[in-house]
Amino acid sequence: MRNTLVRLPREDWGTTTAEYAVCTGAATGFGCLLYKFLTSEWGQELLKLIFSAIKALIPF
Repeated sequence: MRNTLVRLPREDWGTTTAEYAVCTGAATGFGCLLYKFLTSEWGQELLKLIFSAIKALIPF
């Protein structure tokens, strides 16, 4: 198999940068929503429930 360098047309050079920017923005937004959810009262109760269930599974 021969290694070849694929050249993008000039107008597509910034496409990957824009895709990274969109993904970074989406990840940041998701992280903010997750933080708000987990720091809410309902999120705290859910975490307590999950950890108590995990603790019940551990034999010691």
